[in-house]
Amino acid sequence: MSREQLPRLYRFVVLISGHGSNLQAVMNACESGELPGEVVAVIADRPNAYGLERAYKARIPAVYKPKRATQTRREYDAELAELVKVFRPDWVVLAGWMRLLTMEFLNHFPNQVVNLHPALPGQFPGMHAIRRAYEAFLRGQIDQTGVMVHLVVDEGVDNGPVLLQEAVPIHPNDSLHTLENRVHAVEHRLLVAALKDLCFNGLPKLAV
Repeated sequence: MSREQLPRLYRFVVLISGHGSNLQAVMNACESGELPGEVVAVIADRPNAYGLERAYKARIPAVYKPKRATQTRREYDAELAELVKVFRPDWVVLAGWMRLLTMEFLNHFPNQVVNLHPALPGQFPGMHAIRRAYEAFLRGQIDQTGVMVHLVVDEGVDNGPVLLQEAVPIHPNDSLHTLENRVHAVEHRLLVAALKDLCFNGLPKLAV
């Protein structure tokens, strides 16, 4: 492949709230060249989010952006949008970001916000999706869960156009811990695959 044929480097801003293992998967894929881009900033809404430490170690700008008690969600999101815009992202990646974004943020990044959710489309939206799936399994209601990567286009909860999805079977001898480990492994791989597809092929027709 000639230099002229190489894809340009895409800019990822990653929003996190916690440990940052999915952030690490994206950083690793950028470092290895699997993803044609770079993480240009990491923003967290919690001061003890370990993902900030991951960014520091990688010499990536890391910002703690708290919500003030006097702020509304929309006021916070408007400030967050201004912060993210400074880094000129091609894609805003929600990798364990635990806040629902309002249109005060989303209007600034149409079809650019990508979310990872540990459940299949339409199943277990919101928090604690893996635990809720495991509890449903114990009740005999399901025998699998999954992971999806989707666009965030409005204020709905985990319901945007799906980019990739993958089922994760729940085994009879699974504990919550073993199920979590398998789901997280799929998350790391699927998020990178979805971002790679967006970089090389752009938005699919279903997501435009």
